[in-house]
Amino acid sequence: MKSTAVIGVGNILFTDDGIGVYAAEYLKKNYSFEPEIEILDGGTLGFNLMHYLLEYDQVFILDTVSIDDTPGTIYHLDSEALLGLGDCRKTVHEVEVTQMIELGSMMEMRSEVTVIGIIPDDIQSVAIDVSPHLKQAFEGLIQTCLDAVQRGEICVRRNETSVTLDGIIQSYRHPTIRAEVSL
Repeated sequence: MKSTAVIGVGNILFTDDGIGVYAAEYLKKNYSFEPEIEILDGGTLGFNLMHYLLEYDQVFILDTVSIDDTPGTIYHLDSEALLGLGDCRKTVHEVEVTQMIELGSMMEMRSEVTVIGIIPDDIQSVAIDVSPHLKQAFEGLIQTCLDAVQRGEICVRRNETSVTLDGIIQSYRHPTIRAEVSL
């Protein structure tokens, strides 16, 4: 049985840049997986996530991607495609993720890495929130991730209780309610 991890990366302090972190938390709160998968808030850990690439068979990274396209457009990129994008990365964690994949390939990385990315609208404003474009495209990002996970013979089930994207964002604004968000 293949082991799977979903890692949301990004900086929640810069508006859309935190979408990967929010998506990972959303998946954790709203879905169950059989067999179980690990869902992680990778934040801006960069190279500290390397051991996941060496430990898991399948790693999905949820993040923004700096490609010249319409905000909210979703990309499903394997590691080869990501490495082929050249120098169009605009955030530190995008650079680190790419460098981590490059380094992992030299270290006989165990993981098949897939980046499920979304084109951001605003990664410069300081706000724990996401732009209207990304709020509108969020369910598409989640569905793209779920479809990719299911291709790996993992059964996905929606939990009876659910937390909205706005609820997830609110829990990051007010950490004291993080524990309460699991309604």
